[in-house]
Amino acid sequence: MTFESPNLTDLVNISNKYALELDDKELSIILSSLESTVQGYQFLDQMQEVPNVDERDPGYHPSQSENILGAWNWKSEISQTSTGILAGKKIAIKDNVAVAGLPLSNGSKLLADFIPSTDATVVQKILEAGGTIMGKATCENLCFSGGSHTSDSGAVKNPYDLTRSAGGSSSGSAALVANGEVDMAIGGDQGGSIRIPSSWCGIYGLKPTWGLVPYTGAFPIEPTLDHLGPMARNVEDLALLLETIVCIDGLDPRQSNTKQNPTSYLEELNISIDGLRVGIVEQGFGWPQSESSVDNLVMEQILNLQSFGVNVEKISIPLHRDAMAIWNGIGIEGALSTMLLGNGYGAGWRGLYDSELMKYWGDKWRENASQLPYTVKQLILMAEYLQSNYRGKYYAIAQNLSRVLSKSYDDSFRSVDILLMPTLPMTPTPLPNLETSLEELFQLSFAMLNNVAPFDISGHPAINIPIGIIDGLPVGLMAVAPKFSENLLLRLASAIEQNLFKMPSPLASNPS
Repeated sequence: MTFESPNLTDLVNISNKYALELDDKELSIILSSLESTVQGYQFLDQMQEVPNVDERDPGYHPSQSENILGAWNWKSEISQTSTGILAGKKIAIKDNVAVAGLPLSNGSKLLADFIPSTDATVVQKILEAGGTIMGKATCENLCFSGGSHTSDSGAVKNPYDLTRSAGGSSSGSAALVANGEVDMAIGGDQGGSIRIPSSWCGIYGLKPTWGLVPYTGAFPIEPTLDHLGPMARNVEDLALLLETIVCIDGLDPRQSNTKQNPTSYLEELNISIDGLRVGIVEQGFGWPQSESSVDNLVMEQILNLQSFGVNVEKISIPLHRDAMAIWNGIGIEGALSTMLLGNGYGAGWRGLYDSELMKYWGDKWRENASQLPYTVKQLILMAEYLQSNYRGKYYAIAQNLSRVLSKSYDDSFRSVDILLMPTLPMTPTPLPNLETSLEELFQLSFAMLNNVAPFDISGHPAINIPIGIIDGLPVGLMAVAPKFSENLLLRLASAIEQNLFKMPSPLASNPS
């Protein structure tokens, strides 16, 4: 689509919308004065913004028989080199991340036909490192659910129990890794969306420090919350993928203060945890929705770390209990501004834009707003109320309090090296059915967020570590470290994997 010059009727309508009180004569003069401006926009149409990727096999939408978990949205096989640290590794890409030539649906039928022309930075790095991209993993509708039931392509099933949720929003990424269909996956995390499905599918999932991994080429929700990170069945593969995607790409301004780790993450895995100081966050246990069996198992495994020379103490971070209020203050109005009214990107952003996605998505959601998921409709109603009545006041308060929350975690690291708590307060919940009420659907989407979402606000790195099974369902331990201390998280995860617990294969295991 090329730029079309406005006409007098267009300007009359805009003037009326904003109550500018301009008459036709004034508007005609303004229209004439815009002639050189219009020519400038026509010039922009002729320019190439970013280099296109060479044509590649577009892949296909898998049949139900080869997609028993509903975890694939699109299958392909893309590689660039047979050498590198990811050579021989199969990787799935969450379907909110651009892979040139493959659909980017972001869990929504409104985007089902959108084909990006360039790769996200993390995709480029994976291919340069010898990895083979096997396709796009199903994600939740616009990534706005912690359950795995909202994608327009259908629910993603938990590989340990096909009647249960895989967790969201990186639902397909976790299920495919757990099921052995890929070695690794890229997930996204704005409210826990890497760690939630990793916990419920029994795999390792790491949300890096905010800005450590470039978000360039992924569909945003809110720039101060957006993260991409690695997911894998074992800690070595997790470290390999993290090492691959950590870079400064010059296209994501979130990386202006990023510290690059000068050593290999792989080198951290065999360093002893003897003397490591861990803090059990009291406020991370005993939520109203917590299952006592989950709390007890997590606590038991934390105390078992003492036999490896780990120093364990309980610490209190009272603001952790109120962090969801801060997340809502940022996420609700921020998502309306960025993801919806801002057509996916908004303005004032010095990073790389996807102009074609903005136009496509901006038209589609406005033309088909009734087809948005109930989670996003709820967001629009509340965000518009807040904007109309308070003009961003509470977004501003929440952003200011995000620094207070971040400092409360930073202060705790004066006495301990790592914070520990359950990743999620419960085991995987049942998938909804046609009789499930709207009230229950909201619970199934958001009830698990309390421990994970705070660290999207604060920006601290956080990892899910599988630590046990309850009634055949995985349970995860979440470890949080000071910013840019992913090495500590990997070291702890490796020690637990080698000495305390290894996940059994899921019953649904059906590698392709």
